[in-house]
Amino acid sequence: MSQWAPRAELGLTASPAAQYTVARRAALSERLPGVRLVIPAGSLKTRSNDTDYRFRPHSAFAHLTGLGTDREPDAVLVLHPVEDGSGDPGPDGAGGHHAVLYVRPLAPRDNEEFYADARYGEFWVGARPSLADVEALTGIEARHIDELGDALAKDVGDGGVHLLVVTGADDAIESLVEELRVEAGEEEDALTDEKLVEATSELRLIKDEYEIEQMREAVARTIEGFEAVVRALPAAKEHRRGERVVETTFDGHARLEGNAVGYETIAASGEHATTLHWIRNDGEVRSGDVLLLDGGVEVDSLYTADITRSLPVDGEFTDVQRKIYQAVLDAADAAFAVAKPGARFRDVHAAAMEVIAARLEEWGFLPDGVTAADALGDDGQQHRRWMVHGTSHHLGLDVHDCAQARRELYLDGVLEPGMVFTIEPGLYFKADDLAVPEEFRGIGVRIEDDVLITEDGNENLSAALPRRPEDVEAWMASLR
Repeated sequence: MSQWAPRAELGLTASPAAQYTVARRAALSERLPGVRLVIPAGSLKTRSNDTDYRFRPHSAFAHLTGLGTDREPDAVLVLHPVEDGSGDPGPDGAGGHHAVLYVRPLAPRDNEEFYADARYGEFWVGARPSLADVEALTGIEARHIDELGDALAKDVGDGGVHLLVVTGADDAIESLVEELRVEAGEEEDALTDEKLVEATSELRLIKDEYEIEQMREAVARTIEGFEAVVRALPAAKEHRRGERVVETTFDGHARLEGNAVGYETIAASGEHATTLHWIRNDGEVRSGDVLLLDGGVEVDSLYTADITRSLPVDGEFTDVQRKIYQAVLDAADAAFAVAKPGARFRDVHAAAMEVIAARLEEWGFLPDGVTAADALGDDGQQHRRWMVHGTSHHLGLDVHDCAQARRELYLDGVLEPGMVFTIEPGLYFKADDLAVPEEFRGIGVRIEDDVLITEDGNENLSAALPRRPEDVEAWMASLR
Protein backbone atom coordinates (compact mmCIF):
# COMPACT_ATOMS: atom_id res chain seq x y z
CA MET A 1 0.00 0.00 0.00
CA SER A 2 2.99 2.32 0.26
CA GLN A 3 5.84 3.71 -1.83
CA TRP A 4 3.76 4.52 -4.89
CA ALA A 5 4.29 7.63 -6.98
CA PRO A 6 1.26 9.89 -7.43
CA ARG A 7 -1.07 8.60 -10.12
CA ALA A 8 -0.95 10.33 -13.47
CA GLU A 9 -4.16 12.17 -14.33
CA LEU A 10 -6.23 10.45 -17.01
CA GLY A 11 -7.00 13.85 -18.46
CA LEU A 12 -10.40 12.81 -19.82
CA THR A 13 -12.46 15.34 -21.72
CA ALA A 14 -16.02 15.20 -23.07
CA SER A 15 -16.56 12.32 -25.46
CA PRO A 16 -17.79 13.14 -29.00
CA ALA A 17 -21.11 11.52 -28.07
CA ALA A 18 -21.73 13.67 -24.99
CA GLN A 19 -23.45 16.53 -26.82
CA TYR A 20 -25.85 14.06 -28.44
CA THR A 21 -26.71 12.04 -25.34
CA VAL A 22 -28.23 15.17 -23.76
CA ALA A 23 -31.00 15.13 -26.38
CA ARG A 24 -31.48 11.36 -26.05
CA ARG A 25 -31.99 11.59 -22.28
CA ALA A 26 -34.32 14.57 -22.74
CA ALA A 27 -36.45 12.56 -25.17
CA LEU A 28 -36.69 9.69 -22.69
CA SER A 29 -37.56 12.10 -19.89
CA GLU A 30 -40.35 13.64 -21.93
CA ARG A 31 -41.78 10.22 -22.73
CA LEU A 32 -41.87 8.99 -19.11
CA PRO A 33 -42.43 12.05 -16.90
CA GLY A 34 -42.45 11.82 -13.12
CA VAL A 35 -40.94 8.32 -13.03
CA ARG A 36 -37.50 7.29 -11.70
CA LEU A 37 -35.79 5.56 -14.61
CA VAL A 38 -33.05 3.01 -13.92
CA ILE A 39 -30.75 1.99 -16.78
CA PRO A 40 -27.98 -0.44 -15.73
CA ALA A 41 -24.78 -0.97 -17.70
CA GLY A 42 -24.79 -4.61 -16.63
CA SER A 43 -22.34 -6.69 -14.67
CA LEU A 44 -19.38 -8.87 -15.53
CA LYS A 45 -20.40 -12.31 -16.76
CA THR A 46 -18.52 -15.44 -15.71
CA ARG A 47 -17.00 -17.37 -18.59
CA SER A 48 -15.69 -20.24 -16.50
CA ASN A 49 -14.99 -20.49 -12.78
CA ASP A 50 -13.10 -17.29 -11.92
CA THR A 51 -12.69 -15.79 -15.40
CA ASP A 52 -15.05 -13.27 -16.98
CA TYR A 53 -16.05 -12.43 -20.51
CA ARG A 54 -14.79 -9.10 -21.76
CA PHE A 55 -17.33 -6.54 -20.59
CA ARG A 56 -19.72 -4.75 -22.93
CA PRO A 57 -22.38 -2.41 -21.50
CA HIS A 58 -26.07 -2.79 -22.26
CA SER A 59 -26.96 -0.88 -25.42
CA ALA A 60 -29.58 1.34 -23.73
CA PHE A 61 -26.94 2.44 -21.21
CA ALA A 62 -24.37 3.08 -23.94
CA HIS A 63 -26.88 5.07 -26.00
CA LEU A 64 -27.88 7.34 -23.10
CA THR A 65 -24.38 7.90 -21.67
CA GLY A 66 -22.07 7.67 -24.69
CA LEU A 67 -19.85 5.17 -22.84
CA GLY A 68 -18.45 2.40 -25.02
CA THR A 69 -15.77 -0.31 -25.10
CA ASP A 70 -15.39 -1.97 -21.69
CA ARG A 71 -15.99 1.01 -19.36
CA GLU A 72 -17.85 0.74 -16.09
CA PRO A 73 -19.23 -2.71 -15.32
CA ASP A 74 -21.93 -2.40 -12.62
CA ALA A 75 -22.57 1.28 -13.39
CA VAL A 76 -26.17 2.48 -13.33
CA LEU A 77 -27.66 5.55 -14.99
CA VAL A 78 -30.63 6.92 -13.07
CA LEU A 79 -32.94 9.66 -14.30
CA HIS A 80 -34.41 11.15 -11.13
CA PRO A 81 -37.74 12.96 -11.57
CA VAL A 82 -37.70 16.61 -10.51
CA GLU A 83 -40.14 19.48 -10.80
CA ASP A 84 -40.86 20.04 -14.47
CA GLY A 85 -38.60 22.70 -15.91
CA SER A 86 -35.95 22.31 -13.21
CA GLY A 87 -34.21 19.24 -14.59
CA ASP A 88 -31.27 18.78 -16.92
CA PRO A 89 -31.17 21.06 -19.95
CA GLY A 90 -32.28 19.59 -23.24
CA PRO A 91 -32.76 20.94 -26.77
CA ASP A 92 -36.01 22.61 -25.68
CA GLY A 93 -34.90 23.84 -22.25
CA ALA A 94 -34.80 22.24 -18.82
CA GLY A 95 -36.71 18.98 -18.53
CA GLY A 96 -38.29 16.90 -15.81
CA HIS A 97 -35.39 14.63 -14.83
CA HIS A 98 -31.89 14.96 -13.43
CA ALA A 99 -29.42 12.29 -14.58
CA VAL A 100 -26.90 10.72 -12.21
CA LEU A 101 -24.35 8.03 -13.04
CA TYR A 102 -23.63 5.67 -10.15
CA VAL A 103 -20.24 4.07 -10.69
CA ARG A 104 -17.50 2.21 -8.88
CA PRO A 105 -14.71 4.81 -8.93
CA LEU A 106 -10.98 4.24 -8.75
CA ALA A 107 -10.01 2.98 -5.27
CA PRO A 108 -7.09 4.59 -3.42
CA ARG A 109 -3.95 2.49 -3.08
CA ASP A 110 -4.36 2.20 0.68
CA ASN A 111 -7.52 0.20 0.02
CA GLU A 112 -7.35 -3.61 -0.24
CA GLU A 113 -9.31 -3.47 -3.48
CA PHE A 114 -6.23 -2.01 -5.15
CA TYR A 115 -4.14 -5.17 -4.86
CA ALA A 116 -6.43 -7.94 -3.55
CA ASP A 117 -9.59 -7.76 -5.67
CA ALA A 118 -8.96 -9.83 -8.79
CA ARG A 119 -12.21 -8.70 -10.42
CA TYR A 120 -12.08 -4.96 -9.85
CA GLY A 121 -8.66 -4.11 -8.39
CA GLU A 122 -6.38 -1.77 -10.29
CA PHE A 123 -3.43 -4.18 -9.84
CA TRP A 124 -5.43 -6.87 -11.68
CA VAL A 125 -7.54 -5.14 -14.31
CA GLY A 126 -6.18 -1.60 -14.55
CA ALA A 127 -7.29 1.78 -13.28
CA ARG A 128 -10.89 2.90 -13.52
CA PRO A 129 -11.81 6.55 -13.96
CA SER A 130 -12.53 8.70 -10.91
CA LEU A 131 -15.91 10.33 -10.37
CA ALA A 132 -14.50 13.55 -11.79
CA ASP A 133 -13.23 11.67 -14.85
CA VAL A 134 -16.68 10.19 -15.45
CA GLU A 135 -18.30 13.60 -15.21
CA ALA A 136 -15.77 15.11 -17.60
CA LEU A 137 -16.27 12.29 -20.11
CA THR A 138 -20.07 12.11 -20.07
CA GLY A 139 -21.27 15.48 -18.81
CA ILE A 140 -23.41 13.60 -16.25
CA GLU A 141 -23.18 13.97 -12.47
CA ALA A 142 -21.32 10.95 -11.05
CA ARG A 143 -21.84 9.37 -7.61
CA HIS A 144 -20.38 6.30 -5.88
CA ILE A 145 -22.29 3.08 -6.56
CA ASP A 146 -22.67 2.60 -2.80
CA GLU A 147 -25.18 5.48 -2.81
CA LEU A 148 -27.46 3.79 -5.34
CA GLY A 149 -29.75 1.91 -2.93
CA ASP A 150 -30.71 4.99 -0.91
CA ALA A 151 -31.08 7.09 -4.05
CA LEU A 152 -33.49 4.60 -5.62
CA ALA A 153 -35.52 4.22 -2.41
CA LYS A 154 -36.11 7.94 -1.91
CA ASP A 155 -39.85 8.76 -1.92
CA VAL A 156 -40.79 5.43 -3.51
CA GLY A 157 -44.22 4.13 -2.63
CA ASP A 158 -47.95 4.64 -2.96
CA GLY A 159 -48.48 8.26 -3.91
CA GLY A 160 -44.75 8.77 -4.33
CA VAL A 161 -42.19 8.03 -7.01
CA HIS A 162 -42.64 5.05 -9.32
CA LEU A 163 -39.57 2.99 -10.28
CA LEU A 164 -38.90 1.54 -13.72
CA VAL A 165 -35.83 -0.50 -14.63
CA VAL A 166 -34.44 -1.72 -17.95
CA THR A 167 -34.76 -5.48 -17.61
CA GLY A 168 -32.29 -8.00 -18.96
CA ALA A 169 -29.25 -5.87 -18.16
CA ASP A 170 -28.39 -6.60 -14.50
CA ASP A 171 -30.18 -9.18 -12.37
CA ALA A 172 -28.92 -7.64 -9.12
CA ILE A 173 -30.30 -4.20 -9.98
CA GLU A 174 -33.62 -5.71 -11.07
CA SER A 175 -33.85 -7.54 -7.73
CA LEU A 176 -33.00 -4.34 -5.82
CA VAL A 177 -35.73 -2.40 -7.62
CA GLU A 178 -38.27 -5.15 -6.95
CA GLU A 179 -37.34 -5.25 -3.25
CA LEU A 180 -37.78 -1.49 -2.98
CA ARG A 181 -41.18 -1.73 -4.62
CA VAL A 182 -42.31 -4.43 -2.19
CA GLU A 183 -40.92 -2.65 0.87
CA ALA A 184 -42.64 0.58 -0.13
CA GLY A 185 -45.92 -1.17 -0.80
CA GLU A 186 -45.94 0.13 -4.35
CA GLU A 187 -49.16 -0.91 -6.04
CA GLU A 188 -49.42 -2.47 -9.49
CA ASP A 189 -49.19 0.21 -12.13
CA ALA A 190 -50.04 0.19 -15.80
CA LEU A 191 -46.61 1.69 -16.35
CA THR A 192 -44.36 -1.39 -16.36
CA ASP A 193 -40.65 -1.99 -16.90
CA GLU A 194 -41.49 -3.08 -20.43
CA LYS A 195 -42.51 0.50 -21.20
CA LEU A 196 -39.01 1.71 -20.34
CA VAL A 197 -37.39 -1.07 -22.37
CA GLU A 198 -39.68 -0.21 -25.26
CA ALA A 199 -38.89 3.50 -24.99
CA THR A 200 -35.11 3.04 -24.92
CA SER A 201 -35.38 0.78 -27.96
CA GLU A 202 -37.59 3.15 -29.94
CA LEU A 203 -35.28 6.09 -29.24
CA ARG A 204 -32.75 4.38 -31.50
CA LEU A 205 -35.04 3.97 -34.53
CA ILE A 206 -33.80 7.26 -35.98
CA LYS A 207 -30.06 7.83 -35.73
CA ASP A 208 -28.57 11.23 -35.00
CA GLU A 209 -25.59 12.73 -36.80
CA TYR A 210 -23.05 11.15 -34.45
CA GLU A 211 -24.60 7.71 -34.80
CA ILE A 212 -24.57 7.87 -38.58
CA GLU A 213 -20.91 8.88 -38.47
CA GLN A 214 -20.17 5.85 -36.29
CA MET A 215 -22.08 3.58 -38.65
CA ARG A 216 -20.00 4.83 -41.55
CA GLU A 217 -16.85 4.07 -39.56
CA ALA A 218 -18.06 0.57 -38.70
CA VAL A 219 -18.88 -0.13 -42.35
CA ALA A 220 -15.49 1.12 -43.54
CA ARG A 221 -13.62 -1.08 -41.07
CA THR A 222 -15.82 -4.05 -42.02
CA ILE A 223 -15.05 -3.65 -45.72
CA GLU A 224 -11.34 -3.73 -44.86
CA GLY A 225 -11.99 -7.00 -43.02
CA PHE A 226 -13.60 -8.51 -46.11
CA GLU A 227 -10.56 -7.50 -48.14
CA ALA A 228 -8.30 -9.22 -45.62
CA VAL A 229 -10.38 -12.40 -45.91
CA VAL A 230 -10.06 -12.50 -49.71
CA ARG A 231 -6.28 -12.22 -49.34
CA ALA A 232 -6.38 -15.10 -46.85
CA LEU A 233 -8.42 -17.47 -49.05
CA PRO A 234 -5.37 -19.38 -50.40
CA ALA A 235 -4.35 -20.15 -46.79
CA ALA A 236 -7.93 -21.07 -45.95
CA LYS A 237 -8.03 -23.61 -48.78
CA GLU A 238 -4.88 -25.25 -47.43
CA HIS A 239 -6.10 -25.60 -43.82
CA ARG A 240 -8.28 -28.49 -42.60
CA ARG A 241 -10.48 -25.90 -40.89
CA GLY A 242 -10.35 -23.21 -43.52
CA GLU A 243 -13.49 -21.54 -42.20
CA ARG A 244 -11.52 -20.79 -39.03
CA VAL A 245 -8.86 -19.08 -41.15
CA VAL A 246 -11.63 -16.87 -42.53
CA GLU A 247 -13.13 -16.25 -39.10
CA THR A 248 -9.88 -15.42 -37.32
CA THR A 249 -8.73 -13.18 -40.16
CA PHE A 250 -11.88 -11.10 -39.91
CA ASP A 251 -12.13 -11.19 -36.12
CA GLY A 252 -8.47 -10.24 -35.72
CA HIS A 253 -9.03 -7.24 -37.96
CA ALA A 254 -12.08 -6.26 -35.87
CA ARG A 255 -10.00 -6.26 -32.67
CA LEU A 256 -7.20 -4.29 -34.30
CA GLU A 257 -9.40 -1.64 -35.88
CA GLY A 258 -12.42 -1.59 -33.57
CA ASN A 259 -13.69 -2.91 -30.26
CA ALA A 260 -14.61 -6.41 -31.45
CA VAL A 261 -16.97 -8.09 -33.86
CA GLY A 262 -20.57 -6.95 -33.50
CA TYR A 263 -21.73 -10.58 -33.51
CA GLU A 264 -20.19 -14.00 -34.10
CA THR A 265 -18.79 -14.11 -37.62
CA ILE A 266 -20.46 -16.48 -40.06
CA ALA A 267 -17.76 -18.04 -42.25
CA ALA A 268 -19.75 -20.67 -44.13
CA SER A 269 -18.33 -22.49 -47.11
CA GLY A 270 -20.21 -24.85 -49.40
CA GLU A 271 -23.14 -26.63 -47.76
CA HIS A 272 -22.55 -24.74 -44.51
CA ALA A 273 -23.74 -21.57 -46.30
CA THR A 274 -27.25 -23.01 -46.27
CA THR A 275 -27.30 -22.87 -42.45
CA LEU A 276 -28.37 -19.33 -41.67
CA HIS A 277 -26.44 -18.85 -38.41
CA TRP A 278 -23.43 -21.09 -39.03
CA ILE A 279 -20.88 -19.90 -36.45
CA ARG A 280 -19.09 -23.18 -35.69
CA ASN A 281 -16.83 -22.38 -38.64
CA ASP A 282 -14.91 -25.64 -38.50
CA GLY A 283 -15.27 -26.78 -42.10
CA GLU A 284 -13.00 -26.80 -45.09
CA VAL A 285 -12.93 -24.08 -47.73
CA ARG A 286 -12.90 -26.04 -50.97
CA SER A 287 -12.21 -25.06 -54.56
CA GLY A 288 -15.45 -24.65 -56.47
CA ASP A 289 -17.50 -23.66 -53.40
CA VAL A 290 -19.15 -20.38 -52.51
CA LEU A 291 -18.04 -18.85 -49.21
CA LEU A 292 -20.77 -16.91 -47.40
CA LEU A 293 -19.11 -14.36 -45.13
CA ASP A 294 -21.42 -12.46 -42.77
CA GLY A 295 -19.44 -10.14 -40.52
CA GLY A 296 -19.50 -6.78 -38.82
CA VAL A 297 -16.86 -4.73 -37.04
CA GLU A 298 -18.09 -3.08 -33.84
CA VAL A 299 -16.17 0.17 -33.36
CA ASP A 300 -15.20 1.53 -29.94
CA SER A 301 -18.49 3.43 -29.62
CA LEU A 302 -20.19 -0.01 -29.92
CA TYR A 303 -21.95 0.69 -33.23
CA THR A 304 -21.66 -2.24 -35.61
CA ALA A 305 -21.92 -2.92 -39.31
CA ASP A 306 -23.58 -6.07 -40.66
CA ILE A 307 -22.52 -7.05 -44.18
CA THR A 308 -22.68 -10.29 -46.13
CA ARG A 309 -21.03 -11.27 -49.37
CA SER A 310 -21.09 -14.64 -51.08
CA LEU A 311 -17.69 -15.19 -52.66
CA PRO A 312 -16.56 -17.84 -55.15
CA VAL A 313 -13.60 -19.48 -53.44
CA ASP A 314 -11.66 -19.72 -56.71
CA GLY A 315 -12.53 -16.16 -57.73
CA GLU A 316 -15.10 -16.99 -60.42
CA PHE A 317 -18.71 -18.14 -60.15
CA THR A 318 -19.91 -21.25 -61.93
CA ASP A 319 -22.96 -20.82 -64.16
CA VAL A 320 -25.35 -22.14 -61.50
CA GLN A 321 -23.75 -20.09 -58.73
CA ARG A 322 -24.00 -16.97 -60.88
CA LYS A 323 -27.64 -17.74 -61.66
CA ILE A 324 -28.51 -17.96 -57.96
CA TYR A 325 -26.37 -14.94 -57.10
CA GLN A 326 -28.03 -12.78 -59.75
CA ALA A 327 -31.49 -13.71 -58.48
CA VAL A 328 -30.54 -12.65 -54.96
CA LEU A 329 -28.95 -9.43 -56.25
CA ASP A 330 -32.09 -8.59 -58.23
CA ALA A 331 -34.16 -9.13 -55.07
CA ALA A 332 -31.85 -6.81 -53.13
CA ASP A 333 -32.06 -4.15 -55.83
CA ALA A 334 -35.86 -4.35 -55.77
CA ALA A 335 -35.77 -3.81 -52.00
CA PHE A 336 -33.49 -0.79 -52.39
CA ALA A 337 -35.90 0.69 -54.94
CA VAL A 338 -38.73 0.92 -52.39
CA ALA A 339 -36.60 1.86 -49.35
CA LYS A 340 -37.41 5.55 -49.16
CA PRO A 341 -39.27 7.93 -46.85
CA GLY A 342 -42.99 7.27 -46.69
CA ALA A 343 -42.76 3.56 -47.51
CA ARG A 344 -43.37 1.02 -44.78
CA PHE A 345 -40.61 -1.14 -43.38
CA ARG A 346 -42.46 -4.28 -44.45
CA ASP A 347 -42.55 -3.02 -48.08
CA VAL A 348 -38.81 -3.64 -48.32
CA HIS A 349 -39.26 -7.34 -47.57
CA ALA A 350 -42.28 -7.61 -49.88
CA ALA A 351 -40.34 -6.19 -52.81
CA ALA A 352 -37.52 -8.69 -52.37
CA MET A 353 -39.95 -11.60 -52.03
CA GLU A 354 -41.67 -10.73 -55.29
CA VAL A 355 -38.39 -11.25 -57.12
CA ILE A 356 -37.49 -14.42 -55.19
CA ALA A 357 -40.90 -16.00 -55.84
CA ALA A 358 -40.85 -15.03 -59.52
CA ARG A 359 -37.40 -16.51 -60.04
CA LEU A 360 -38.32 -19.76 -58.27
CA GLU A 361 -41.41 -20.04 -60.48
CA GLU A 362 -39.29 -19.42 -63.56
CA TRP A 363 -36.92 -22.21 -62.51
CA GLY A 364 -39.82 -24.60 -61.87
CA PHE A 365 -39.08 -25.02 -58.16
CA LEU A 366 -42.50 -24.09 -56.79
CA PRO A 367 -44.93 -26.99 -56.30
CA ASP A 368 -47.04 -28.02 -59.28
CA GLY A 369 -49.84 -25.58 -59.95
CA VAL A 370 -48.43 -22.89 -57.63
CA THR A 371 -47.58 -19.57 -59.25
CA ALA A 372 -45.43 -16.82 -57.79
CA ALA A 373 -48.60 -14.86 -57.09
CA ASP A 374 -50.03 -17.84 -55.21
CA ALA A 375 -46.85 -18.21 -53.19
CA LEU A 376 -46.86 -14.56 -52.19
CA GLY A 377 -50.37 -14.86 -50.72
CA ASP A 378 -50.87 -15.34 -46.99
CA ASP A 379 -51.95 -18.94 -47.54
CA GLY A 380 -49.04 -19.71 -49.84
CA GLN A 381 -45.47 -18.78 -48.89
CA GLN A 382 -44.02 -21.83 -50.63
CA HIS A 383 -41.03 -19.73 -51.74
CA ARG A 384 -40.02 -19.31 -48.09
CA ARG A 385 -38.65 -22.87 -48.14
CA TRP A 386 -35.55 -21.34 -49.72
CA MET A 387 -35.51 -18.02 -47.84
CA VAL A 388 -36.92 -18.37 -44.35
CA HIS A 389 -35.61 -15.11 -42.81
CA GLY A 390 -36.71 -11.51 -43.15
CA THR A 391 -35.06 -9.18 -45.62
CA SER A 392 -34.27 -6.38 -43.19
CA HIS A 393 -33.62 -5.45 -39.57
CA HIS A 394 -32.63 -2.19 -37.92
CA LEU A 395 -28.94 -1.78 -37.17
CA GLY A 396 -26.91 0.28 -34.71
CA LEU A 397 -25.64 -0.45 -31.20
CA ASP A 398 -27.18 -3.91 -31.54
CA VAL A 399 -26.84 -5.89 -34.72
CA HIS A 400 -30.61 -6.39 -34.45
CA ASP A 401 -31.22 -2.91 -33.11
CA CYS A 402 -34.49 -1.53 -31.73
CA ALA A 403 -35.83 -5.07 -31.31
CA GLN A 404 -38.14 -4.12 -28.41
CA ALA A 405 -39.85 -1.34 -30.39
CA ARG A 406 -43.59 -1.66 -30.89
CA ARG A 407 -44.73 -3.45 -34.04
CA GLU A 408 -46.46 -0.33 -35.35
CA LEU A 409 -43.16 1.54 -35.25
CA TYR A 410 -40.98 -1.31 -36.54
CA LEU A 411 -42.50 -3.90 -38.89
CA ASP A 412 -45.48 -1.69 -39.68
CA GLY A 413 -43.52 1.53 -39.28
CA VAL A 414 -43.09 4.23 -41.90
CA LEU A 415 -39.53 4.81 -43.10
CA GLU A 416 -38.03 8.13 -42.03
CA PRO A 417 -34.70 9.85 -42.73
CA GLY A 418 -32.07 8.70 -40.25
CA MET A 419 -33.18 5.09 -40.08
CA VAL A 420 -30.42 2.54 -40.68
CA PHE A 421 -31.18 -1.07 -41.49
CA THR A 422 -30.00 -4.03 -43.55
CA ILE A 423 -31.21 -5.33 -46.88
CA GLU A 424 -30.26 -9.00 -47.08
CA PRO A 425 -32.21 -11.40 -49.27
CA GLY A 426 -30.84 -14.88 -49.85
CA LEU A 427 -31.45 -18.30 -51.38
CA TYR A 428 -30.39 -21.49 -49.62
CA PHE A 429 -30.48 -24.88 -51.31
CA LYS A 430 -29.51 -27.62 -48.89
CA ALA A 431 -27.50 -30.62 -50.06
CA ASP A 432 -30.39 -33.01 -49.41
CA ASP A 433 -33.13 -30.84 -50.93
CA LEU A 434 -34.84 -33.09 -53.45
CA ALA A 435 -37.18 -30.28 -54.54
CA VAL A 436 -34.42 -28.70 -56.64
CA PRO A 437 -32.09 -30.04 -59.34
CA GLU A 438 -28.87 -31.62 -58.13
CA GLU A 439 -26.65 -28.84 -59.45
CA PHE A 440 -28.36 -26.33 -57.13
CA ARG A 441 -27.90 -28.39 -53.99
CA GLY A 442 -25.36 -27.32 -51.39
CA ILE A 443 -25.28 -23.67 -52.47
CA GLY A 444 -26.23 -20.78 -50.21
CA VAL A 445 -26.11 -17.14 -51.30
CA ARG A 446 -26.88 -14.00 -49.29
CA ILE A 447 -26.08 -10.40 -50.18
CA GLU A 448 -26.40 -7.95 -47.30
CA ASP A 449 -25.86 -4.21 -47.28
CA ASP A 450 -26.42 -1.48 -44.70
CA VAL A 451 -28.79 1.26 -45.84
CA LEU A 452 -29.43 4.77 -44.54
CA ILE A 453 -32.76 6.41 -45.30
CA THR A 454 -32.17 9.95 -46.57
CA GLU A 455 -34.52 12.87 -47.24
CA ASP A 456 -35.11 11.79 -50.83
CA GLY A 457 -34.31 8.08 -50.89
CA ASN A 458 -31.55 5.96 -49.46
CA GLU A 459 -27.80 5.55 -49.34
CA ASN A 460 -26.09 2.20 -49.45
CA LEU A 461 -23.48 2.68 -46.73
CA SER A 462 -21.64 -0.47 -47.84
CA ALA A 463 -21.69 0.29 -51.57
CA ALA A 464 -17.87 0.34 -51.68
CA LEU A 465 -17.94 -3.45 -51.35
CA PRO A 466 -18.72 -4.86 -54.83
CA ARG A 467 -22.15 -6.44 -55.32
CA ARG A 468 -22.54 -7.38 -59.00
CA PRO A 469 -21.06 -10.82 -59.78
CA GLU A 470 -18.62 -9.49 -62.37
CA ASP A 471 -17.50 -6.77 -59.96
CA VAL A 472 -17.01 -9.30 -57.17
CA GLU A 473 -14.81 -11.39 -59.45
CA ALA A 474 -12.74 -8.39 -60.54
CA TRP A 475 -12.37 -7.19 -56.95
CA MET A 476 -11.20 -10.60 -55.79
CA ALA A 477 -8.69 -10.80 -58.63
CA SER A 478 -7.30 -7.36 -57.72
CA LEU A 479 -6.67 -8.46 -54.12
CA ARG A 480 -4.91 -11.68 -55.07
